[in-house]
Amino acid sequence: MSEALLFHGGCPVCISAEQQFIQALDPTRYAVEVVHLGEQKDRIAQAECYGVKSVPAWICFPGSTVPTEPRALVL
Repeated sequence: MSEALLFHGGCPVCISAEQQFIQALDPTRYAVEVVHLGEQKDRIAQAECYGVKSVPAWICFPGSTVPTEPRALVL
């Protein structure tokens, strides 16, 4: 099973993206982890290591970042 990460900031656009992201991926192929960077500030460095510049952003391993329209910068 592959892993998929969604980093977001908790805004309405991010919450909507979270729901769409989870529904779009095949649960038999992907283990999805959602990371709310507003609540999990200790994960910002991890997001930056994956190349995340803005949220929402998702990573489908082995390490491909899927760009989205920028809504919030990762600070």
